[in-house]
Amino acid sequence: MSIKRRMGLDIDGTITCPSTFIPYLNQHFKKSLTLDDLTVYDLTTVLNISEEQFWEWMGHYEGTIYQEAELAPHVENTLHEWNQSHDLIYITARRNHLADITTDWFKTNSIPFDHIELVGKHDKIEAIREHQLDIFFEDKHDNAVAIAEEFNIPVILMDTPYNRLTIPDNVIRAQNWKDAKAC
Repeated sequence: MSIKRRMGLDIDGTITCPSTFIPYLNQHFKKSLTLDDLTVYDLTTVLNISEEQFWEWMGHYEGTIYQEAELAPHVENTLHEWNQSHDLIYITARRNHLADITTDWFKTNSIPFDHIELVGKHDKIEAIREHQLDIFFEDKHDNAVAIAEEFNIPVILMDTPYNRLTIPDNVIRAQNWKDAKAC
């Protein structure tokens, strides 16, 4: 009999395609960005805009972006398989006013979940502590490193151009969800 693990998963850029924001950024800011152009996580740096401009843009587009987000390749089958024997706990930096949009997106896409927590910030440490997770899946480099160091659990870092800094031993880089499933 296998052990039931408590799996923690980020949503945006992890179970959703990391290029989800790009068409919206390109349209609004009149750019022609590709995922390879996003070599840092901070979009204000990429776009050369202020925090205020970024959050104004997010306030206008985030609901639509999250409603229409596409799944990362191969994640759907993996999550359905894991759901048979593990708890799937999603911890996201999304803010609370997006709770209904987020839950509806999971239901519309038939993505299994045991719990979804919107922490409203990138620091997920307290939520991870509360849920006593055994493993975490993330796309943001500094989150992955902080989680791995704080809890000494494996963190699977979904590879993107914006997270290719050095990682400690218990952060495992996965090129895609087929790789992540093998970890």
